[in-house]
Amino acid sequence: MSNWVEASVKDIVWWTDTLFSLIVNADVEPFKAGQFTKLSMMMDEKRIARAYSYVNAPSSPDLEFYLINVADGLLSQQLAKLKPGDTVMIESRASGFFTIDEIPASEQLFMLSTGTAIGPFLSILEQPDVWQQFKHVTLVHGVRLNADLSYQAKIAQLQQYPQLSYLPVVSREQAIVGLDGRITDRIADGTLFKHCDSVVSPQNSQFMICGNPQMVKDTSALLTEQGYTRNRRREPGQITVEQYW
Repeated sequence: MSNWVEASVKDIVWWTDTLFSLIVNADVEPFKAGQFTKLSMMMDEKRIARAYSYVNAPSSPDLEFYLINVADGLLSQQLAKLKPGDTVMIESRASGFFTIDEIPASEQLFMLSTGTAIGPFLSILEQPDVWQQFKHVTLVHGVRLNADLSYQAKIAQLQQYPQLSYLPVVSREQAIVGLDGRITDRIADGTLFKHCDSVVSPQNSQFMICGNPQMVKDTSALLTEQGYTRNRRREPGQITVEQYW
């Protein structure tokens, strides 16, 4: 049974006309960076709930979620209308294993994300253990337009850690910074790793992939062709995934 508690809306930050961050305060159970919970609202006496990853660090009292206002989304359209002081229901217990303690130690870690799926990575990057576990971390964010590259201030702040590199990949227009195209294309032709000045192999690299199911499937298949394997507790590998809907 879901354990729903009331959350008070503190703020909504609009990045574009469809991308926004919802910031709430609620008495939730402790969670690990990279985990997700559920938000819900009642509509016509029916609870509509969706899963969203925490963007904030577990130590923060402000609970933050990065969303897209889907044109026909039952819940996202309602969440987009919320104002400070409004309330929404949140599941108090977080779920998921897309956490840094599930990743084998390695020389370098690639965080591959698309769209709002950058959220859990931002939470993870605020944890000190990631910097102890990897010598170099590359955050890759695939978006359609340059304007979709949200959280630039937070990413700039995280770059105080010299181990962190940030690489935007823009698919529908020329990238102002980073690479053009899709993450899968740039892995396939080798330019992603070349741009990062990285020599990668199953012996020195780990990959965390978070995005829509097709992106996760295609990226995993490309890496599998290159000799990487899925990471499982009983059989550690190099590919750890989270599908973002």
